[in-house]
Amino acid sequence: MSEYYFTSESVTEGHPDKVCDAISDAILDKLLEQDPHSRVACETLATEGMVVVAGEITTEGFVDVERVVKDTLNDIGYNDYTDGMDQKTVKVISAIQEQSKEISQGVSQDSAEEQGAGDQGLMFGFACNETPELMPLPIQMAHRLTEKLTEVRKDGTLPWLRPDGKSQVSVQYVDGKPTRVSKVVIATQHDNMLGKFGTEEAENAFVKSEVINHIILPVLGKYEYPYDEGFIVNGTGRFVHGGPSADTGLTGRKIIVDTYGGYAPHGGGAFSGKDPSKVDRSATYMARYIAKNIVAAGLADKCEVQLSYGIGVAEPTSVYVQSFGTGNMSDESLTDLVKETFPLKPGEIIAHLNLKYPRYRLTSAYGHFGRENELFTWEKTDMVDQLK
Repeated sequence: MSEYYFTSESVTEGHPDKVCDAISDAILDKLLEQDPHSRVACETLATEGMVVVAGEITTEGFVDVERVVKDTLNDIGYNDYTDGMDQKTVKVISAIQEQSKEISQGVSQDSAEEQGAGDQGLMFGFACNETPELMPLPIQMAHRLTEKLTEVRKDGTLPWLRPDGKSQVSVQYVDGKPTRVSKVVIATQHDNMLGKFGTEEAENAFVKSEVINHIILPVLGKYEYPYDEGFIVNGTGRFVHGGPSADTGLTGRKIIVDTYGGYAPHGGGAFSGKDPSKVDRSATYMARYIAKNIVAAGLADKCEVQLSYGIGVAEPTSVYVQSFGTGNMSDESLTDLVKETFPLKPGEIIAHLNLKYPRYRLTSAYGHFGRENELFTWEKTDMVDQLK
């Protein structure tokens, strides 16, 4: 019998890095609404009192960057300086230029099928049958915890919560199967409540009790796994000073949170702020789509897909499928099946998954995968019958 523990983390939409992902994706959505062929590579930095937006954009549309930044901050909940950022007074700096013509010529083709990749790179997709969403259990639970933190803050259940926060979930595996949740860690920003409770100890005890009862236990209750109750909530004590004023944020710095929590490989490319001509985003979505459909079809209990591309070239430079010994056919046969069944050229991927339609702000927090939403086309299992 083999036994090990695996841990994944997630962060809330108010985490400084996720604030930047949200702004970058909000700008992308605004441009795709006006011009579906927009080429966008938008990076954001957020620090105390300031947001800097930079990148390369070629579009027939227009975006008021300052307005998008302020609206996004307000939607997240940063509308008071004491929370770590105030959308009313934030200084916004925009430094945007056109996409390189040398890159553009490689991805601008008359035929969508022959559209080249916007960059070279390698992308991974993964699925397993540990959860109904076919995601690894640790990252799936971690996302649902941070999602719940935001939900109870915004619906008024715990109005003293503030936007910044993190979760961490450790799961015990026996012979490769999850058996129990061994540790749950939550760090959440909150109001200064010393005036109400008198001491930090009393304040911390209140925060811990409320987080356990309204966030941790409801999420754990949705999964049929036993769990240990030694929960850690704000392990350093108080967490009042948070957001971008406490920790500078950057687009693309939470790529492991965005995918599989370290359970599966990551090609290294970030997602947010990139239009679908960038295979870092579109091909990673396709790799997840392929892996999920393989597992949903019962062809494997666990599946990893790697795709790779060369800049300006439509055909992938490699396709690889691994089932870790859980497949009902060889990995070589699964790879051949994928090549025969799924569109793998960038233009075909974009068309098949309808990726030029704006929905990317929704992806910027709580995971790009493992979420049931009609706009998350890469989560559909509509290829199961064809694979069977």
